[in-house]
Amino acid sequence: MNERQGRLLVTIIDQFIETAMPVGSGHLLEAAGLALSAATIRHEMSLLEDEGFLLQPHISAGRIPTAEGYRVYVKEFMQPTVYERRVRQRFETLKAQYYQRKDQERAYEAVALLAQMIPNVAFATVPHKHRVYYMGLANVLRQPEFRTDPLLASGVVEVLEGRLADVLDQIPPDERVQYYIGDEHLLPQIQSCSLVVTRYTIGEGGRESEGMIGILGPMRMDYAYNTVALELVADLLCAST
Repeated sequence: MNERQGRLLVTIIDQFIETAMPVGSGHLLEAAGLALSAATIRHEMSLLEDEGFLLQPHISAGRIPTAEGYRVYVKEFMQPTVYERRVRQRFETLKAQYYQRKDQERAYEAVALLAQMIPNVAFATVPHKHRVYYMGLANVLRQPEFRTDPLLASGVVEVLEGRLADVLDQIPPDERVQYYIGDEHLLPQIQSCSLVVTRYTIGEGGRESEGMIGILGPMRMDYAYNTVALELVADLLCAST
């Protein structure tokens, strides 16, 4: 196959990929960028067909590539196309979404792990979303304080389903575990409860995300045990990036 035939084959394949329609000599005369007559182009197309690179599906139709034509195209002639920038832009968008999902999955898994370790509610802010994911509500509602005080139990549910994300946004950044006990915290409807929270950071390469992970439970919670549990899970969450 000479250079002219190669350029014709590439033009035919590029056009067929875009339109799925047989490519005729008229289009090639405009698109191939060769100073050739229509008759010469038709002759070259016939040679490419004879060599097994093209196929004419109907007598009056143009040509379409064969499997052999595609093989030669990808091995010898394929170059970055005008769509390369579009492909890369699409990849960058999907890559960002991929990392966001991974960050969110890690937060979910950390909360699930923490909830298995404690008799209280485990929660974390979800990366890239203004909401809180929590587990273990059944744990805390089994505690005596909530079984004897339905209003306190409903207050906990209200906080978890509504205001907790806003409350956590008000907590100043601190890598240490922080304690909000009784009337110290900003949740008046559950001041007989305590929050134990710490900050986590996940991601790398300029895509770091910060969030809060913590525990909500009655004021008489085991602070020493919960602190160790929270630190271990937070460290695991940060180390899993």
